[in-house]
Amino acid sequence: MDIRAILAGLVFVIMWSSAFTSARIIVEYASPLWALSLRYLISGLLGVAIARALGQTFRLTPAQWRATIIFGVLQNALYLGLNFVAMQTIEASLAAIIASTMPLLVGFAAWAFMGERLRPLGMAGLLAGVVGVFIIMSARLNGGVDPTGVLLCGLGVMALTAATLLVRGATSGGNFLMIVGLQMLAGCAALALAALLFETPRFEPSWQLLFAFTYTCLVPGLAATMIWFWLVNRLGATRAATFHFLNPFFGVAIAALLLAEPLGARDLIGVVIVALGILAVQISRQKKT
Repeated sequence: MDIRAILAGLVFVIMWSSAFTSARIIVEYASPLWALSLRYLISGLLGVAIARALGQTFRLTPAQWRATIIFGVLQNALYLGLNFVAMQTIEASLAAIIASTMPLLVGFAAWAFMGERLRPLGMAGLLAGVVGVFIIMSARLNGGVDPTGVLLCGLGVMALTAATLLVRGATSGGNFLMIVGLQMLAGCAALALAALLFETPRFEPSWQLLFAFTYTCLVPGLAATMIWFWLVNRLGATRAATFHFLNPFFGVAIAALLLAEPLGARDLIGVVIVALGILAVQISRQKKT
């Protein structure tokens, strides 16, 4: 792995992990589904505009259109929509930890349902992930965390896992930034419909909301996605996904730093175990390829 890829991977992880903190700020001042729908409208239009400026077109293959819709609905609408709703009642650090289990769930689902072989190191990683999550959840549930919020985050990461498995390799063939922009617009449409049906608009102007919303649109929403695709093109999806093992660390660290969220000893132990489990699963899958 070259130094440019390492630096890009670290930047991606920091951007991805910080999204939970900025989302926690946003939902304090605005209704989550409406805010997220607007975020995807802005990020999606920017992505499409940049793609057009780079000479990319709307002419996608059938597989790319399918991936655009599936990923737009499952990741952008369901995964993040459920997380935004959940973060009205749970801390950003906990949402980040739950979301970070996605590589573990992908590894398990690929082994259990898609016939992918998993080496002993990978099995050990899955077991470590389960143990780490149990340690964290036992500490948080004893501390009075909202179980509904935890459930919503759990359903969200399952939707992200399904999206990851369903569109593997389907975005290849060029126009990747156009695909990203259209995925965001698909998520915007689904979220707007959900907001109309289930949510009463709420908006409390503040500089915190302005900064968090702008940051979320431009950094995790657009820049992190572009860096991720660059990493996948340079390293391959499996090797690039190895960086996800850092997400639990940065997710809780950023939330603790900016939101002053408390962290107990069991939280820290659980985060380390989950991170090592993710790393073990990814290394195991990397050897296979």
